[in-house]
Amino acid sequence: MLIARSIRVHGIVQGVGFRPTVLRFAKRLGLKGNVLNDGDGVLIHAWGIAEALDQLTDLLRIETPPLARIDEILVEDLSADITPKDFVITSSERGSPRTIITPDATTCTACIVDTLSPPDRRYRYPFTNCTHCGPRFSIVKTIPYDRKNTSMASFSMCDACQREYDSPNDRRFHAQPNACHSCGPTVWLEPTSEEDTDWIDDIDKACEQIKQGKIVAIKGIGGFHLACDASNISAVKRLRKRKRRYQKPFALMAANMKSIRRFCTVSDKEEALLKSSESPIVILQINSQEELPQALAPGQSSLGFMLPYTPLHHLLLQQLDDPIVLTSGNLSDEPQCIDNDDAKKRLSNIADFMLLHNRDILNRVDDSVVRIIANEAVILRRSRGYAPVPLSLPPGFDSAPDALAMGGELKNTFCLIKDAQAIVSQHIGDLEDAPTYQDYLNNIQLYKQMYEHTAERIVIDKHPEYMSSKLGQKTSEKNNVPLDKVQHHHAHIAACMAENAWPLNAGPVLGIALDGLGHGGDTFWGGEFLLVNYADYQRVGSFRPVALLGGSKAMREPWRNTYAHLNIESDWSVLADKYEHLEIIQLLQSKPLATLNAMLQSGANSPLASSCGRLFDAVAAAVGFSAQTTSYEGQAAIEFEAVVDLDTLYHEDDSLSYSFEIVSNEMPFIDSTMMWPEVLEDLSLNTPRGVISARFHKGLAKIIVAMVDKVTSEKKSHDINTIALSGGVFQNRILNEQVITRLREKGYQVLTHHQIPANDGGISFGQAVVSAARAIATFKET
Repeated sequence: MLIARSIRVHGIVQGVGFRPTVLRFAKRLGLKGNVLNDGDGVLIHAWGIAEALDQLTDLLRIETPPLARIDEILVEDLSADITPKDFVITSSERGSPRTIITPDATTCTACIVDTLSPPDRRYRYPFTNCTHCGPRFSIVKTIPYDRKNTSMASFSMCDACQREYDSPNDRRFHAQPNACHSCGPTVWLEPTSEEDTDWIDDIDKACEQIKQGKIVAIKGIGGFHLACDASNISAVKRLRKRKRRYQKPFALMAANMKSIRRFCTVSDKEEALLKSSESPIVILQINSQEELPQALAPGQSSLGFMLPYTPLHHLLLQQLDDPIVLTSGNLSDEPQCIDNDDAKKRLSNIADFMLLHNRDILNRVDDSVVRIIANEAVILRRSRGYAPVPLSLPPGFDSAPDALAMGGELKNTFCLIKDAQAIVSQHIGDLEDAPTYQDYLNNIQLYKQMYEHTAERIVIDKHPEYMSSKLGQKTSEKNNVPLDKVQHHHAHIAACMAENAWPLNAGPVLGIALDGLGHGGDTFWGGEFLLVNYADYQRVGSFRPVALLGGSKAMREPWRNTYAHLNIESDWSVLADKYEHLEIIQLLQSKPLATLNAMLQSGANSPLASSCGRLFDAVAAAVGFSAQTTSYEGQAAIEFEAVVDLDTLYHEDDSLSYSFEIVSNEMPFIDSTMMWPEVLEDLSLNTPRGVISARFHKGLAKIIVAMVDKVTSEKKSHDINTIALSGGVFQNRILNEQVITRLREKGYQVLTHHQIPANDGGISFGQAVVSAARAIATFKET
């Protein structure tokens, strides 16, 4: 007996070959009906015997396409009065978008073979793709994901491509960006020369320019990159100067794993990340086999590598023996260029040549960055390959209202709550930069349009001077919707809880939020122990507040933090006499100490901050890392981490670590005063910097765990055994692993970040879930 069913599939099901897969299953099972894309995902109407219909839903769960992710399958009975004659794919329908926009995916093996095989009609075609790979989010302007809704709409398929597109047995069946040399986008090199006659094509020309030490701007999948030969020190230095990126590490791309292993140690998990469909930049430890110029990553013990993730990259790299620099196409701190005309204006003084194409990039997407920490993948920057895949909200958040969380000031992302899912944007950047702020505004409007999103609540950071907070305030007033303010470190911990699916009603966790700075009220915070449930928090411990000498200058000039710390309880004149031979003392003595002392005494432009990030800067500067000034956030601390001596770090004698203490006051705080004489003595004895780094990291981890023990023992009524770690300082691999290991040894459950960054890139997600929890609580009260 024939019956009919409606099968609704939610998840990553558009742009991944899901409808063709359904069609093949239906044909195999003898079913009739249709399948289509709409705003909710994929909708199947199927007629057949009950056993075959059951098999269909089972197959959908078991044999999903490589890029698909099924979140939910809903089945309802239909009237079986009129049975269709066949099973077909029907035209997509509009509707309020509830489906997931698929991220861009690295080129699959089959498409690489097509691109590199001379007999294939797509030989050397830089835009080869299929339903298992290629551009998605970067080219889509609205849902559903159909060619007419992408930047491929202006390219009509040739007969050969159309046959592939229409054939259920072809892997390009309904591949929306499908194209070839005859009908698709084209690539060209500028400037051109009449002498350029000996090359296969313009990609070959660009490759030769890189070999000759030139800088080439390359239009990629989500934006422009700047490329040069990574082994050519002259080219690397020239790129740094022109781009004004003087010390921050460059990302590298290598042709294959063999090439990467010449320079870095690669674990199985790191190799899996490099080869994944997301194809992120992976931070790898430098080995001693072969060396690349130190100018690629000054002061670092690691390099950020990625593998080719588009056919264009494969064509470029196949003729290059060494890796290339592949850094974002922009001046330092500006948004990445995505438009040809904009690139010609902004990159003309940086690049010697430009490899351009005519497929428009609709959504700017930077490369994602991932690192293995505590033997697990941790996202440091979430963008290409990962965004905008939604994050499921934890149990208890089903009635969360639609909201827009504006994020922080640095490493900004924003977050939409829609249909009880969190859609975190790709990495935007630092909103202090005017072009980045404009990009932020553009992306918010783009997401509102794509998801047809109307916020019922606006959520901002409590810092009143954040650009994101000011915009949120204005948006709330303009649209007459409630405004929710969330404390910075509360958002950090809430994000970690939600990412780990901590249920809404599961009770509080003890959160440790360590970062550079966040608005806390009377003082700035940055080293916090918070008892957190989603809706609110209680501050139960902290680091000792220390003056930020010069305010925001203290974030760029680490010596200021060193001087502030050394003057907490020490007589400067005594220290200066005793350690006059030390470089850090000589540097500090050259500063306007009378003015600095007056600032410390009066508090003028020297607000107090319990910042763990500034403590790292203070010690790093004392040891000789970027003491005068930094060129990027956290530089001194990152360089300090890079030199850590592993023998000292992992020595079983914990007494080798520096001394910290917990001072019990109205609220306990971690005091580093005892540590400083030990650091200065080690410097005086010419103790290796790596040993000093290890002793600091180890001592800091020990005191953090001691504070956890103290707080949990004093809060026995809450029965706290779960610790959540968040904040940018926990992207320090050494500290992260030390704290996790010591907490787990004591029997604590530890929650950490993996899907979103621990830094301020995760703030918007935390803001969103805090606001949702508050709204749900209000609903229940009314």
